[in-house]
Amino acid sequence: MDRLTEMEAFATVVDQGGFTDAAKKMGISKSAVSKHVSSLEARLGARLLNRTTRRVSPTEIGLAYYDRARRVLNDAGEADALVTSMQSAPSGLLRISVATDFGVNHLSPVLGEFLAEFPDITVNMVLNNRYVELISEGFDMAIRIGELEDSTLRARKLTETTKRMIASPGYFERYGRPGKIDDLNDHKLLHYSSQASGNVWKITAPSGEKRQVRTAGWLSVNDGQSLLNAAIAGLGIAYLPSFLYADAMDKGLVEDAIPDLPIELQGIYAVYPPGRFTQPKVRAFIDFLVKAFSDKGPNDW
Repeated sequence: MDRLTEMEAFATVVDQGGFTDAAKKMGISKSAVSKHVSSLEARLGARLLNRTTRRVSPTEIGLAYYDRARRVLNDAGEADALVTSMQSAPSGLLRISVATDFGVNHLSPVLGEFLAEFPDITVNMVLNNRYVELISEGFDMAIRIGELEDSTLRARKLTETTKRMIASPGYFERYGRPGKIDDLNDHKLLHYSSQASGNVWKITAPSGEKRQVRTAGWLSVNDGQSLLNAAIAGLGIAYLPSFLYADAMDKGLVEDAIPDLPIELQGIYAVYPPGRFTQPKVRAFIDFLVKAFSDKGPNDW
């Protein structure tokens, strides 16, 4: 008699609290369930269930065996699902969370090509500037930039961006240019209000020392594009990724505030819930993004 079937019958009896409900769950007769459990007990040489006229409950040995058997059954189910998943074409609803700045400027422009390549996938892209809980909020994946805070998620790096302090030439003409990190305390800073660390900039000094600049700032806003617009308008110094400021810098609208500082690199990642296998729709989108951003790099935005 098949070992997995015996395990499944026993575990289902424990889960359902009896043979009758277990039989309904498995779609077989009550006598078949009883036969499977009896065969298992005979093979193991141990009584796994206490049987009375009113209830069925696992023995001490049965409870220990149940824990291991349930793991085996779960692994077997995942193995079957993996094979099915890997053979099926990507399809279904794909829910993505992405920061507004990156979503509007770099994800939205490539979505049309993805949907044309995978017509059985529908996308719901949610643009927001807060940290979302993927599983509890029902997202399949997210695009995150910088250091990954949640180590339980699986991640794949898509590309990199740099992060610099930038301001307009007009700002520097009016307020001067900071020569070193400490000089920032005397300047008008533009802050990203949704940042988890608050109005704190983490900057690497020329010595390699990690420094923190904490000031109230002149303007705080929860949108990077708005910060860039404020910097271009001469309102202050913003600390932004290159995928936002690159075009403005190429046009001379903004300049590096302290060019001698080491370049800060930030990874751009696709993150998704942990598991033994990746859903085809998620895998397809991540593979697509890796290809779509293959020509992007720290200074290529």
